Amino acid sequence: MSTPGIAMADPRAVGALLNIHAERDPDRPALTFEGVTLSRGELAARVNRRARALARAGVGEGDFVAIALPNSPAFLELAYAAWALGATPAPLSHRLPAAELAGILDLLQPRIVVIEDVSRATGRAVMTEAATYDPALDPSPLPAISSRHLKAIASGGSTGRPKVIVDMAPAIADPMAPLLGMEEGDVLLNPGPLYHAAPFGMTCLAMGWGLHVVLMPRFDAEETLRLTDRHKVSWLFQVPTMMHRIWSLPEEVKARYDMGSIDVVMHIAAACPPWLKEKWIEWVGAETVWEIYTGTEALGGTGIRGVEWLTKRGSVGKVLPGYEMRILDGDGRDCPPDVVGEIFFKPLRGQGTTYRYLGAEPRAQGEFETLGDMGYVDEDGYLFLADRRVDMIVSGGANVYPAEVEAAIDAWPGVQCSVVVGLPDADLGQRVHAIVETADGALDREGLMAFLAERIARYKQPRTIEVTTERLRDDAGKVRRSALREARMAAAA
Repeated sequence: MSTPGIAMADPRAVGALLNIHAERDPDRPALTFEGVTLSRGELAARVNRRARALARAGVGEGDFVAIALPNSPAFLELAYAAWALGATPAPLSHRLPAAELAGILDLLQPRIVVIEDVSRATGRAVMTEAATYDPALDPSPLPAISSRHLKAIASGGSTGRPKVIVDMAPAIADPMAPLLGMEEGDVLLNPGPLYHAAPFGMTCLAMGWGLHVVLMPRFDAEETLRLTDRHKVSWLFQVPTMMHRIWSLPEEVKARYDMGSIDVVMHIAAACPPWLKEKWIEWVGAETVWEIYTGTEALGGTGIRGVEWLTKRGSVGKVLPGYEMRILDGDGRDCPPDVVGEIFFKPLRGQGTTYRYLGAEPRAQGEFETLGDMGYVDEDGYLFLADRRVDMIVSGGANVYPAEVEAAIDAWPGVQCSVVVGLPDADLGQRVHAIVETADGALDREGLMAFLAERIARYKQPRTIEVTTERLRDDAGKVRRSALREARMAAAA
């Protein structure tokens, strides 16, 4: 939980943070899930019991603990239990296909896998969630010990091959010095899946800093508003997919709930379409909307607040303290302002200080590394994203960035989400193909195309469109674009 360039006045082992807050104010609300609230004292006691259950199963300092569970208090308790033992939590999706799960576990080599269907982790030391909690175990704090790594996050990556991103930051934090605009006494609502880096990190940070966390089992647009109103949420974590689904609710539904308690709407992950961000700024205020652009690797990033964004519409901000950024062309040369290139970062602490891969190698130019995203900076140093290098479509010799097309499609009424891919085309090389998600499978294609004609150039407009009611993105806004493309190519073949 350490941040480059920021010194901590009272650094403590992350595994001890909940005990510290429990000792200060044991009856204060700590975690709410599906209408049930655990106090600080109750939560700390549950974590300490789980830590002792994991220790009894052989978990110790330096081990990885894989957690493949749905969103629940147990997920967070197990993460803190791992930290309490000096181990590193590795959040995993409980829905991972068997082959992908096996590949990740081969890389990770965890001491234990916590999963409900133990048959899915054949050959591994496994425990069900229930087996990690014994009410007879000692609920008192364990001796404080700092894990060498804060977390290990699995990713399919742009290649489709599993990899694990191991955080090189030690698990230490100052319990009385929140960052990111959080304050003790705030209420944070997380609707995102805990197996993704940002929801996991944001939620655990908030707990460690003494906030009251409201966790959702899964994202639901209206339920997010209801919980915000019910618990007077001050800090709302979102990704653009969530923002779009909430904004698409009927006006009379949105009007039922009071959003006045919100101080910060932090959105992260995918780029947010400018029209959607403007709607949220109008709704909750420019001073409330914040955006962070970064990656699990923590190579670097940028940030921008809504007030600033209004003067730099579409930007994801300036480089964050503690990092350097360069935009490079295909030959590794710096791009001039307003010219799209690949985005590279370097932590000021040096290359390799923020992460290491298991199962992959970084893409680097000297000491600078890239996440594969494209973009440009203007003359004032503000970054504007284009798209991922591997996702770019070359159609008729012109570069088409899917995110730009998706943002235009998503603005059409009734569209829940869209994903744009390039499919082989004898004439163009690749044609722009749009997969559009609607609630009922209906779409006014002619109306949509007329709408797009006023917003994006002809060569960027989809040549083919398909409509689906299936969810294209998960609750963290992630999409397996390459898998969608390959499925359509296979069907055509």
